[in-house]
Amino acid sequence: MLARQRQAMILDEARRTGAVRVSDLVDRLGVSDMTVRRDLDVLASRGLVEKVYGGATTVTTMSTHEPGFEAKSVRQRAQKEAIAAAAAGLIRPGTAIGMSAGTTTWTLARALGPIPGLTVVTNSIRVADVLRGSGESDRTVVLTGGVRTPSDALVGPVAVQSLRSLHLDIVFLGVHGMADGPGFTTPNLTESETDRALVEAGRKLVVLADHTKWGMVGISTIADLTEADVVVSDEGLADDARSILREHAGELLIARVDSPAGAHE
Repeated sequence: MLARQRQAMILDEARRTGAVRVSDLVDRLGVSDMTVRRDLDVLASRGLVEKVYGGATTVTTMSTHEPGFEAKSVRQRAQKEAIAAAAAGLIRPGTAIGMSAGTTTWTLARALGPIPGLTVVTNSIRVADVLRGSGESDRTVVLTGGVRTPSDALVGPVAVQSLRSLHLDIVFLGVHGMADGPGFTTPNLTESETDRALVEAGRKLVVLADHTKWGMVGISTIADLTEADVVVSDEGLADDARSILREHAGELLIARVDSPAGAHE
């Protein structure tokens, strides 16, 4: 059995029962104690379980819980940089793009330097700060108004109204979670309304989501899986998730960490 298959079985059991014991997993999977512990280390590093003495428990993630920007910015940094490089390869010079708030879109903003003549519309204070500080004289940055959220997004009626009057070539959407059924979700009700307005303003939707976002479900749906023209994720994305996304989304790009910029499969 492949490591990824073992880890999926361990996670399923943890979610079903609330906790797993190393000794029980050794007997069930027919592998060594060290192998099970390594699998638990991998799942814990992805934020899917919490290691305890003798085993692990599931991580309780409330559908309305939203970590702040600083807390999220240190997670899966290498994967986000690979995703950003692959996403930047989808942008042609002279286009109008939209960018939602989030640490992955913020990472993408830092990768836009070589692309000339862009107009960027965003409701993210962090994204706007990066772009305005880049010193690109041929770049136009439009920051919506609104109320500030923990992820430094500007949301609410002012943001929605400004987005509804715009027409964008590509929208890059960062999400809290993605899953079969709920689709792409956020833990912030007001932010979901603003993000939906951003999605509706674009002719093409590109969702940026590292592998840990699969199976996470926020309280509000931004878009269905079928609405994404492209989903960009990383090599850690499980096989079942890849199958579902390839079935429902227009295209799935898997960015490779430690590969040439923009390399993907």
